[in-house]
Amino acid sequence: MAIERQRKTGATGNPLARRLAGKRLAARTILYLETLAPRLLPVLLLVAGFLALTWFGYFRHVPAWLHIATLAAFALCLAGLLLRLRGLDWPSVDRADRMLEARNALAHQAIRVQDDQPAGGDAFAEALWREHQARMARMIGSLRTGTPEPDIARHDRHALRAIPVLLVVIAFAFSYSNRAGMLADIVSFRPAAETTPDMRIDAWVTPPAHTSRAPVFLTGNGQGQPAEAAKDEIRIPQFSELTVRVTGGSGDEQVSYQAAGETAATAIRPEEEKPKDEKGAASRTDAKAPVAAVNGARTMQYKILKDGTLTVDGRSWVFSVIPDRVPEIAFDGIPKKTVAAALEISFIAKDDYGLQDAHAEIVPVDQPKDARPLYPLPDYRLDLPRRAARDAKGTTSRNLSEHPLSGKRVKITLVARDAAGQEGRSQPVEMILPAKTFFEPLAAAVADQRQVFALDANQLAYAIALNEALTIRPEETIPNLTHFLLLQSAAARMKLARTDDQMRETADYLWEIALGIEDGNLSLADRRLREAQKALSEALERNASDEEIAQLMKELREAMQAYMEELARQAAKNGQMQQNAQQQGQILRQQDLQRMMDQIENLARSGAREQAQQMLSELQRMMNNLQAGRPQQGQQGQQNDAMRQQMDKLGELMQKQQQLMEQTFQFDQALRDRQQLGDPMPGEDGEQQQPGDNGAGQPSDKSAGQPTDQMTAEQLREALKKLQEQQDGLGKQLGELQEALKGMGLEPGEGFGQAGREMKGASEALGEGQGEAAVGSQGRALEALRQGAQNMMSQMQAMGQGQGPGEGMPQAGRNGRDPLGREHNANGQGPDFGGPTKIPEEIDIQRAREILDEIRRRLGTGAAPGFERDYLERLLGIR
Repeated sequence: MAIERQRKTGATGNPLARRLAGKRLAARTILYLETLAPRLLPVLLLVAGFLALTWFGYFRHVPAWLHIATLAAFALCLAGLLLRLRGLDWPSVDRADRMLEARNALAHQAIRVQDDQPAGGDAFAEALWREHQARMARMIGSLRTGTPEPDIARHDRHALRAIPVLLVVIAFAFSYSNRAGMLADIVSFRPAAETTPDMRIDAWVTPPAHTSRAPVFLTGNGQGQPAEAAKDEIRIPQFSELTVRVTGGSGDEQVSYQAAGETAATAIRPEEEKPKDEKGAASRTDAKAPVAAVNGARTMQYKILKDGTLTVDGRSWVFSVIPDRVPEIAFDGIPKKTVAAALEISFIAKDDYGLQDAHAEIVPVDQPKDARPLYPLPDYRLDLPRRAARDAKGTTSRNLSEHPLSGKRVKITLVARDAAGQEGRSQPVEMILPAKTFFEPLAAAVADQRQVFALDANQLAYAIALNEALTIRPEETIPNLTHFLLLQSAAARMKLARTDDQMRETADYLWEIALGIEDGNLSLADRRLREAQKALSEALERNASDEEIAQLMKELREAMQAYMEELARQAAKNGQMQQNAQQQGQILRQQDLQRMMDQIENLARSGAREQAQQMLSELQRMMNNLQAGRPQQGQQGQQNDAMRQQMDKLGELMQKQQQLMEQTFQFDQALRDRQQLGDPMPGEDGEQQQPGDNGAGQPSDKSAGQPTDQMTAEQLREALKKLQEQQDGLGKQLGELQEALKGMGLEPGEGFGQAGREMKGASEALGEGQGEAAVGSQGRALEALRQGAQNMMSQMQAMGQGQGPGEGMPQAGRNGRDPLGREHNANGQGPDFGGPTKIPEEIDIQRAREILDEIRRRLGTGAAPGFERDYLERLLGIR
């Protein structure tokens, strides 16, 4: 049966026909795209290559003629490829049906048969054909068009299409770098000579090391703003180091810093570009740049001292400077002389970031303008508790008796320095620089000769004249032949000295002669000990090696051993050893010194150099306060007698205060009894009795300072007021005692001051008739006097007293007791504070008062038995 294929036109009511029409349209579109894709791919690859070339910066760096030629070449290629798109026909329905049948695996042309019809035939043939169409329609079901399958690999067998794609991806990532191009470069034509070289700017600020702050990086992460838009401030410490490094570029980039308040900005340039001074050297300014250009990088540095704005190639940063304050230092008390003629200075200092070092500047007060001293000014370094301490408080002891300025009036100024080099100075203090006391007149005369020309080399002739005058009658003034020969040798040296070095050697020679005449080898051993201590202190300061520390510790031990042996020989020679052992109780023993030096060495080895330095300073202070001289009778004995008298006065004062407190307590107790019990007393309904009157006009058997049963409440109150005069007298005696102690070089402690205030309070309470308040103040005054006595005895012991009867620390009190009536302890090292004599404290008085109040309460209830009432009345003294 012949089949005639023809397209049915017009919409039918068959749903299958409508569904097939939609699927055919989709299939024809997919077929068109599959035909278009192979021809469109070269166009897309050409565009990708063009974008890659642009983002790589090709059009930014090539000349204009090459720029135009490249654009023309790409335009021609694009036109040629677009022409290939001509001739594309819309796919036919038959192709769409075949594609649908093929992708859906439909047999017997199930889709195409729906539009076919027989070319001829009878009714049976047409009925058979319709049945066939119905069967094929049931096979169609849901149709799947799928996606375009252009089969690009058949047209590009070597996969060259991946190259332009890879290039455009890389170019896009490169487009964010500083040398990349932009799409705007396609239409931007510029001469090649005007292209800007590649440039990288790195800038950071390094705070000073002593601030312990991290560097601040200025560039990177999009930091930096245009000069007109910079507002945010960056806070940095003063003296921070600004570093700007410029890599590449034209070399004309402007880097400047404009400080606040200044109209002109300071240009920051590398070292080789700095302006030269008249000597040809780069001028030293704040805008320094010690690093030259390396591999095209130019590094510039600038120390920031003030607030300002940094400008680098159009970008700006605003800085707010945190000021670095100048250190502060002051005297903590008046400088004083120790027993060994050392200068002891107490100080307090502080700095915002930490102190680096401190020293005392010592300059003479009265020195001729044309004087030519042979020695530099004394070097007095203050021992800080620890390095870089923000707050420091300490005491330093240095022996400057060898310096020619000793014994002269000097001005002392404390100077503290921080890590930034800033110096803070204290108010100056004038004093006589401690000098070594010579007991031998000949030694003192030799020391004077040395001092004359050591302070002024122009006075050498006068020093020679003094030496000649000293040797006029040597058989009378210089009994020791060795000393005479030494003076003759010194005179010859002075006459032959021409240069300052020769005169200094002669001055040192004279000083050694003076020390030898005075106390032989003891002063030389003392000098060796101080030199060993100084060498060890300097080694600890500079953080020397363990081997060097060990060697210096060995020298210090040897010097200490030699000094102690010489000290023992001198003591034995002067007959002091036994007395010292008895009076001082072997307070300073060689074993203690050895243990202290062991601790210093152990601390140094363990790395605790600051603690070792502090302990060494304590050792120096202890040695400077050690009495190493000969027995001092005469004036020293008189001073000891005066101290002993003041201790006796203090003892009497405390005994009187104790008696007055007991008397006040008794009067106050009697007054409270009268007021609380309310019993009628004799004389209340008649004439007034006077204290001490027995009612018959005759004096009482008891002392006038004691309350009696016949005294009324008013009389007791008046008696309390009369005790005010005695209390004022004791306060006046305490003031006189304090003045006497100051005159002897002792500093009255806080205990005496507290006692004076409490005595004044007791006097005011007595004047108002308030016995209870007065007793409390008197008890506190006694306790403060006891503390003041302890402090005074400690000061006497520190002054070197304790060399024997009449020369050592005054033996306060009599019969082995101190001013408070307490016995000295067994080893003789002061009073035994656990003795029988006790001073009632305020808590004891309060406890006694509570007990008395409880007794009165029980008596007032009237419920107590008769025998208990009699006992309680006897406790109150009523019976």
